[in-house]
Amino acid sequence: MEPSSKQKKQDFAQLIVFENDDYILVNKPPRFPTLHERSDPDKQSILEMARDYCADAQVCHRLDKETSGILAIAKNAEAYRHLSLQFEHRQVAKIYHAVVHGIHDFDYISVNLPILPLKTGLVKIDYQEGKEAQTFFKTLEAFKQHSLVECRPLTGRMHQIRIHLSILKAPIVGDKQYGGRDVFLSQIKRGFNLKKNTEEQPLIQRFALHAQCLEFTLLDNTPLQAVAPYPKDIDALLKQLRKNT
Repeated sequence: MEPSSKQKKQDFAQLIVFENDDYILVNKPPRFPTLHERSDPDKQSILEMARDYCADAQVCHRLDKETSGILAIAKNAEAYRHLSLQFEHRQVAKIYHAVVHGIHDFDYISVNLPILPLKTGLVKIDYQEGKEAQTFFKTLEAFKQHSLVECRPLTGRMHQIRIHLSILKAPIVGDKQYGGRDVFLSQIKRGFNLKKNTEEQPLIQRFALHAQCLEFTLLDNTPLQAVAPYPKDIDALLKQLRKNT
């Protein structure tokens, strides 16, 4: 049965981490597309949910379907233009957290490699036709076989963080398109025995990337910093990695 308009608004309201007369910032759950996808027409997008809540809503940027975290939505045309200009002039600070393979000691290391989108939906590094893309990386925690990394993209290219981490030989856990692999409890926990006739499931069922923070200026020039708490799956993954280090 189709949810009522009131129920749809309530469901969307649970995602909101900040709201004023001009903007709504939500903590996007994983596996929800930012915009409607023809390949999955039955899956409601964040934009569709936002427009059930506010008819004139426009998303100001995008997150990959599997990426969770902070997403900015404008309630009116003036607010949309105001934030779009900040994105265009690289005045928006974006901070992501990624769980990656390997033990790394990044101290705001910069990757500045041009990215070209492919017809397959993936991207590649291309010095001739690619567009400028720069990301800074800092290790936040190191575990036995993995690291938690802060990612600060200065540009906003498709799959930028994912391919730049792959170049650093630190692919994101679960990101099989760019060299990542699944992580199983049996790989990190000594003496773990899987129950007989049971197939072990990965500790996370998507790539482990979360848009943790967004900083920009509101229409009245007040600075805003919006933070999105980890979703349950990344939180659970990190708890297991810490517990078994």
